Amino acid sequence: MTDTIEGDTSRSPRFTHWCALFVFSTIVLGASVEASNNNGNSGDAKTEQNERWAIVCASCTFALCAIIILMHFNSITSLFIVGTKIEGLLCLILAAFWSGLVAVVADSRHGLAVNEEGAVSNGNLYYFSWAGLICAVTLLTSYLKSAFTIDIAGEIKTRSARLSIWSAHLAAAIVVMGSSTNIYKNDCVQSYVGDEFCKRTKLGIGLGAVGTVFALVVVAMKIMTSKAPFLMEGILGFILLVSFAFGTAYITSEAGPGSPLGNLYYFTWICFLSSFLLCSSCFDDYNAAKTMGASEGGDKADDGQNVVNEEDQI
Repeated sequence: MTDTIEGDTSRSPRFTHWCALFVFSTIVLGASVEASNNNGNSGDAKTEQNERWAIVCASCTFALCAIIILMHFNSITSLFIVGTKIEGLLCLILAAFWSGLVAVVADSRHGLAVNEEGAVSNGNLYYFSWAGLICAVTLLTSYLKSAFTIDIAGEIKTRSARLSIWSAHLAAAIVVMGSSTNIYKNDCVQSYVGDEFCKRTKLGIGLGAVGTVFALVVVAMKIMTSKAPFLMEGILGFILLVSFAFGTAYITSEAGPGSPLGNLYYFTWICFLSSFLLCSSCFDDYNAAKTMGASEGGDKADDGQNVVNEEDQI
């Protein structure tokens, strides 16, 4: 009896992830249908296409997760889905689906979960779309780790210091740049809100572009060579910290484009926090190297003194 229970547990390492994704897809499906009904016949072909995509994506995920969860409860059907290439393929497809869904839902130009000002207008659709994407990516990484012994998190940690922080900053900076660009098109090109607002929106575009370039350079160097010059990391991290310290204040203030709670608000703060973590990590490494150097210097001095004492005794 004990062996059976242990065997069932070992065969279902991602069961809770599938259940969580099922819940997220259910919420997103309901929110997508509600948003489509509220918008009615908007007359915008792109908006209607996005609404259909959101509903189809959530429906497919809902159906797949329901089937997979049911298959977990049978020892025979679980053999076809747990740890097999079929599960890996489904994880990959779902990760791609949810990436596209988040891109559509968070697009302020078509008002599914974010309005034209960049503020979240449908909380369930916005937040649970992001939760579904994170869950789908977690499922994929868990499958790769168990099926091919590819530990992505471990590889990132051992590959080079701060690679995960630089990668997070890269992703956040891309979102800041894209969100600022969408807001600029809506409020400064198609309609004109004001000089101050548009200047701050341009600042968001510029900061996102700079953060993307800086992070991309460092991440590429770390992946290809397993390291990046420490001085370069420190300088770039400090520039990003100062830039996003002022940028976050200007962008997320009441007169800025990131004042409403949305992609620009959240990811601007993420960029600032990741910049702070980068500088903090570099400072810690510098202090550790300095302490180690002082310790080695002290040891060498002690060794030299011991040699002198021995010569005096002779």
